[in-house]
Amino acid sequence: MNAIDILIDKIKKTDNPTVMGLDPRYGMLPECIKNKYGKDVKSICEGILEYNKNLIDATYDIIPAVKPQIAFYEMFGIEGIKCFKETCKYAKEKGMIVILDAKRGDIGTTAEAYSNAYLGKTLVGEKEESFYDIDFITVNPYLGIDGVKPFIEDCKKYNKGIFVLVKTSNKSSGELQDLKLENGKTIYEKVAELVNLWGEDVVGEYGYSSVSSVVGATYPNQLKELREIMPKSYFLIPGYGAQGGKAEDIALGFKNGLGGIVNASRSLMCAYKSDIWKDKYSDEEYAKATRAEAIRMRDELNSAIK
Repeated sequence: MNAIDILIDKIKKTDNPTVMGLDPRYGMLPECIKNKYGKDVKSICEGILEYNKNLIDATYDIIPAVKPQIAFYEMFGIEGIKCFKETCKYAKEKGMIVILDAKRGDIGTTAEAYSNAYLGKTLVGEKEESFYDIDFITVNPYLGIDGVKPFIEDCKKYNKGIFVLVKTSNKSSGELQDLKLENGKTIYEKVAELVNLWGEDVVGEYGYSSVSSVVGATYPNQLKELREIMPKSYFLIPGYGAQGGKAEDIALGFKNGLGGIVNASRSLMCAYKSDIWKDKYSDEEYAKATRAEAIRMRDELNSAIK
């Protein structure tokens, strides 16, 4: 089984096409965490790690994967990177798939170094070591195959996967991605065709490739269109919840209940603050609120896609 098969098996086992984004900021932490730790960088990162672990403990049996966004850890320097590494390690110990949202993109030895860091191994002295336990990483394709090939090679070598940015969920994505080429196709359509080509050699038992794509929920027409263009691409779908993506829109990227995994970050991490759950769960019960929202989201998605 390749990486995408393992992810799909986990989705089927939990009956849940959801990935929980772990994008922590100090301001979103509940007061019970803030009050427990100091305000220096090391203490804040210790608080974030406890927060992440408690959210994982509350959901690992019902959510198949987590998606930490590296920027929210890098901004705390070395302590943040330690927190990121421990978060990934803990999620893996609980049996979850780890998708790193890093959107890496460069060429040559730099691309190789990025891929070695997160998907492969790094030569240290006379032996190779793996520093992070990551299953998938998001990749920026706008440098062409030179920037993607090292990641594809490590997908094959280490049974990993990538999600290539095709049509992103942000409001300004159309400034570049929707531009028309001389042949009348958009840039995102051309990228989709390239993703098809790049992923041909790593198609798994379910008919999907470990070289797959990021397609935002906020553009349902393009989501439907890209499903037709990329029948073997599994979609990592951001934009649900806080960004406005709806379950019925997301369903356009699925076929027979499969085809994508839907990201939710703020709506899960901060469920205890939401209008739905704030009167039911206290500050200290933030993890219970996250679990409740995860179940609500799962049921809403499944009712739309099945």
